[in-house]
Parts: sequence; C-alpha cells; structure tokens
Amino acid sequence: MTYDTVDSSAAPSGDRDDDQAGPGSPTGSPAAPGIEADETTLDLAHVPGGALAALEAVLMVADEPIPAVQLATALGLPQREVEDLLAELSAEYRGELGGRPRGFELRQAGGGWRVYSAPVFADVVGRFLLEGQTARLTQAALETLAVIAYRQPVTRGQISAVRGVNVDGVVRTLTTRGLVAEVGQDPSTGAVLYGTTGYFMERMGFSSLDELPALAPHLPDVDSILDAADSTLGASEGGSDRAQPRSPALPDDARPSTNDEGTS
Repeated sequence: MTYDTVDSSAAPSGDRDDDQAGPGSPTGSPAAPGIEADETTLDLAHVPGGALAALEAVLMVADEPIPAVQLATALGLPQREVEDLLAELSAEYRGELGGRPRGFELRQAGGGWRVYSAPVFADVVGRFLLEGQTARLTQAALETLAVIAYRQPVTRGQISAVRGVNVDGVVRTLTTRGLVAEVGQDPSTGAVLYGTTGYFMERMGFSSLDELPALAPHLPDVDSILDAADSTLGASEGGSDRAQPRSPALPDDARPSTNDEGTS
C-alpha cells in the first residue's frame, strides 16, 4: 500500500503562488481538522518503514490513548489516512495479514488508540508485573467503584448510604489509583461530587459510559432501594443528595462490607 507524502524538496511557501497551497498546509495536503499544520512537515516516504513505522514509533511512547486527530497532526497526514493506517496495524498485529499474531494489539479505548498486551497473555504479564504483590482491588473497593460508575456524579454520603458503611478511605484509594476523581461540588451544600476517569474507561475498555452493563434486570425494586438510601443522607450532608439523579444500584451479590480497605 502506498500513501501520499509531502515532497520536502519543494520550494518554500513564500516562493509559490498562494492558490497552489491549501489552507492550513504548506503543501496543499489537508491538515488534521481543528489544528494548525506544523511549519516543518516530515517526508515519511524516506524514513525506514514509511508512515506505518512512524505511526508505530509514536504509539510506542504513548502513555495514554491518543486520538486519531492528534496522531494525524504529529505525522502531518490527513486524519482519514491515519485512521486507515491504524486499522492496518491493528489487523497486522492480530495476524490477519499473513504474519503471526503478536503478543500485543492495537485497539481503540478511552477516546483514542494505544498499544496493549494481548488479553490472552494477561496471566503471564500479571505474574511478571506483580511478582507476588497483591494489587487487586478489594470487594469493598469494587463495590464503591460500581456505585460511583452507575450513579455519578455522586457524593461520599450517597455512596455510604448505598453501601451502609463509611467510604472515606476507599474513595481515597480509588482516587489515588486514578479510577475516580472530583468532578464538582453540590450547588446547595458544597459536598464534593465524584465520577469515573478516563483511566477507568481505558481499563474497562469502554469508549462511553453507555457501554456499562445494565443492572436493572438483576435488581428487585430499585426505586425503593434508592429512596431508602437517599433518606439517610440528611445528617451527613444536609439532605443534598436527595436532589441527585437516580441510577441503577448495586446487584444483590454486592453486599456491604465492614472492611473498607482499598486493596487486599
């Protein structure tokens, strides 16, 4: 497959007629939408591996998912072309283009693209990283994270009302882990509101919170559970949580825990 590239030997933009260069690009090639083109455009035709290798190099140093438009800006290529390159690399890593399947894969999650280890090797990768350490979230932390994910934005008082225990410690743990963050304040009381983060979306493999599995089919009388939870908040936060929107509560097997440590 060949890709259009910019000829670096072309004369500077000042030596050409204005009508020969498109807006936002000194060579007439469309720049990534919403971002000005760099004054120096790479000539990817003359680098080893071409545009595919250049894209791999950028992805290998990314510590978070990178949107296609940002990758297009870095490479000086149209966004549509970069999206085609991403799809080709993803297929290549899965072994769909004739090579062997790799131990890593390229996938879209958390609003962008990033290289991940293949799920089939999760056990061996986990053994290498942990080396006897226990970094899993406790049941208490998982329950609290579920409440935040389904009821966000939510205060600590709301979470405590649903779980039946004080959650200050476990919320701090989840915040330290980067899974939840402060997203605002209750307008009437100033209580801190919490929500999930982009890192949570990335770890779950979600692009949107709409991808959270529905809990309603597994719950008995959800409204009564939430009414009972909201009615207990007056003492802790002045009843401000009663004005929060309702979302699905936790399933039956997510029973309150008396030990709210963040990790086991």
